[in-house]
Amino acid sequence: MKKNICFILLIAALLINGCGSQAKMKDGFYTAEMSDYSHGWKEYICIMVKDGKIVSAEFNAKNPSGYIKSWDNTYMKNMYAVAGTYPNEYTRYYTSELLEQQDDSGVDALSGASNSGSNFNKLTAAVIEQAIKGNSDTIQVETEPEE
Repeated sequence: MKKNICFILLIAALLINGCGSQAKMKDGFYTAEMSDYSHGWKEYICIMVKDGKIVSAEFNAKNPSGYIKSWDNTYMKNMYAVAGTYPNEYTRYYTSELLEQQDDSGVDALSGASNSGSNFNKLTAAVIEQAIKGNSDTIQVETEPEE
């Protein structure tokens, strides 16, 4: 009898918690950005949720004038020469991983873009939390102090 009760309680807990699955995101557009600029850029993520799934995502950075990092060809050439990657490459990689995973479990950072990878994971967690709440206000994520 005790085993049956324990089994029933276990099943009930799994049903209530959705077998550990993430709460459903509400349809809409959601944005999270770092709280401060780092090396002249502020990273951000915008997602579009439809039918509870992320159908579109943009991860990038902007400078104080609003210029987008992945558009900066000089930055791209300089970064690629030093790091072996560049913003237009790693931002697409990170967003494609998010679209595939559909959660905030984190993505593996690309070599040469590990700081952006870390920020991406923080921003993703924040923006998904906003989407679950259905809160379309832009959320600020604390920027790590520069060394």
